[in-house]
Amino acid sequence: MSPDRIGYTFAYLRVVPRVHLGAFVNVGVVLHARTAEFLGLRAVTDPERLRRCLPDTDIELLCRYLASLQAVAAGDPAGGRVALDPPSERFHWLTAPRSDVLQCSPVHVGVTADPRAQLEALFAPLAEH
Repeated sequence: MSPDRIGYTFAYLRVVPRVHLGAFVNVGVVLHARTAEFLGLRAVTDPERLRRCLPDTDIELLCRYLASLQAVAAGDPAGGRVALDPPSERFHWLTAPRSDVLQCSPVHVGVTADPRAQLEALFAPLAEH
């Protein structure tokens, strides 16, 4: 791969209000580019917007959960012990399968010249709604 092309993996964060039904709303994206030592997470954090999309969800709890995932991705000790792990381990923890209300999509791969800009491009459609 040329030096201007950086491989990355990413997954969307999704809220599954009724896990037994499987329907979901995408609320964020996490992207990891190992060779660029980049791990980033963007999420919809506006409570009113989340409330409109997810009327039967505890929005305050969801916002706290999203904030903790952002802290883990950023390596902020407020995210707990896992936030102190290397970026690749944090990415795998963030994208591990869960049967919770907040889940991740399957992990996808891509190449980019700028992981931060790619994270913003992947998040942009979620920010529009």
